[in-house]
Amino acid sequence: MKLFFIVSFLFMYLPALTLAGCEDSAEGFAALNGGTTGGNGGTVVTVTNQADLERYARSSGKYVIKVSGRINISPKGTEIDVASDKTIIGVGAAAEISGGGFRIINRRNVIIRNLRIGNTNGGEELDWDGIQADTSTNIWIDHCIFENVGDGGIDMRKDSDYWTVSNTWIKGVNKAFGIGWTENIVTKATIHHVYFDGTNQRNPSAGGMLYAHLYNNYLRGCGSYGHYIRGATNGRVENVYFEDCKNPLQADPESTLTAVGNVFDGSSGVISGDIGVSFDPADFYSYKLNPTSDVPRIVLKHAGPKADVCS
Repeated sequence: MKLFFIVSFLFMYLPALTLAGCEDSAEGFAALNGGTTGGNGGTVVTVTNQADLERYARSSGKYVIKVSGRINISPKGTEIDVASDKTIIGVGAAAEISGGGFRIINRRNVIIRNLRIGNTNGGEELDWDGIQADTSTNIWIDHCIFENVGDGGIDMRKDSDYWTVSNTWIKGVNKAFGIGWTENIVTKATIHHVYFDGTNQRNPSAGGMLYAHLYNNYLRGCGSYGHYIRGATNGRVENVYFEDCKNPLQADPESTLTAVGNVFDGSSGVISGDIGVSFDPADFYSYKLNPTSDVPRIVLKHAGPKADVCS
């Protein structure tokens, strides 16, 4: 009988205990500049409503904020301010921020993982984004899904630097993922294993970036264009699978582009060739490329929220 209660306790609380100890690290540029650790080592809290989410997200100090269930945001389109040294992570695959998103403005060291974010349809003219970051550093977005978003799914803007977006699903969003809104060429970012699913534009639109590393992404059904290396961006695009995309790979004449191992399945229109020789990401960090033929299977399996994303 005693053993029964011990086993029952473990089954009830193991997910929470596992999540509390979730201190995974990002790959890519988010791992540099001191690393992106979010609220690791800080206070662990669980939130089920908007008031508590806002309270802890804006607090000073380190917090791991576990989102349980669906949080309905009011008024619609509200973007919750996130302070430095925060991890916001969904408990299980059903954790959701509905009717709003997040703002990361002049902050450092933020992780957002394992969340459904969206249901802000109709807010394009009101700039209702899933996640908007301005002038911030060391951000990791991982295992999220953006769906029914009013404006941009993800907007990384105004010199935001040292960030990684990984294992994320952007579904049916018009302006999927925008980067730039700055004349400075400082941004260094990694985008890998991201599923652009029936999106239209900004897949991403990588403008004004010192280094843009895009690898092992899966783009299916792009309506306007796929990966776009804009302006003076120095970009490397590796082992990306483009399926039924219009203008799957574009680059402006003033950009630098090295494109290696990409597949253009049923895609048509602009497919830019190399322009100069891009930077080598291996000079900055270690990473492992999946074979391009395996990318759809791998991305479909892993992108978006999961029961437990902690390794």
